[in-house]
Amino acid sequence: MRTVYVNGEYLPENEATVSIFDRGFLFADGVYEVTSVLDGKLIDFPGHATRLQRSLDELEMANPVTAEELLAIHRELVARNDVGDGLVYLQITRGAADRDFAYPADATPTIVLFTQAKPGLADNPVAKTGIKVISIPDRRWGRRDIKTVQLLYPSMGKMAAKAEGADDAWMVEDGAVTEGTSNNAYIVKGNTIVTRHLGEEILHGITRAAVLRLAAEAQMKVEERSFTIEEARAADEAFVTSASTFVMPVVEIDGTPVGQGTPGPVAARLREIYLDESRKTAL
Repeated sequence: MRTVYVNGEYLPENEATVSIFDRGFLFADGVYEVTSVLDGKLIDFPGHATRLQRSLDELEMANPVTAEELLAIHRELVARNDVGDGLVYLQITRGAADRDFAYPADATPTIVLFTQAKPGLADNPVAKTGIKVISIPDRRWGRRDIKTVQLLYPSMGKMAAKAEGADDAWMVEDGAVTEGTSNNAYIVKGNTIVTRHLGEEILHGITRAAVLRLAAEAQMKVEERSFTIEEARAADEAFVTSASTFVMPVVEIDGTPVGQGTPGPVAARLREIYLDESRKTAL
């Protein structure tokens, strides 16, 4: 049985509880982060901690732990659950208070962490074959740069993709791709990697930042701009990045093969160098 962390205590998962008045439950008034674990070490942890603090600040929410305490909790959970490869999920909400749309002045934030073991996470065979995506309208709220727990529409997008025999959905707003349901989206044309510029319309991906830095170091050309689904279908390659999939090739969009319909060399190379660098810098 897993050991989880709830408000300062390490508990068996079947003993962990949160108030029914918690605003994360009632209002999705909370934020989260997911950090990958490879070989028992945390990948890109400083980036996740920094983004967590930014999300909390944007929502005027207190952080119940310091960055140092947060790192210690992550490491302790990984150790207690003997996680070699997997994920650590972290959620902080504004806390419990009687139901009112106005923020409570005196609520104590709720903090919850748990692990998910995923043996062979970096060796996912899907990376060799690629994933298929569909396009759907982006109907989320406007502040997608804040990593909130309100994930119902992305969940609906995943289910819509599965219903069409695909793996994921790319969301489209004003004619341009914003991002995938749980990842940042990219296309490759010629020698140029194209991904949407940062703004309030997309999540500022931690893996995205690392991959773009590594691409620049490898002297790959990168353009941060909007692109359309039509442009994506005509691209040489496409891929997504996220903390749990790293760099994952996209081989089909709305039933149209991308490039040769197989993972391309740019995505494969980026996945290789990202995993290599991440293992070197893991905590």
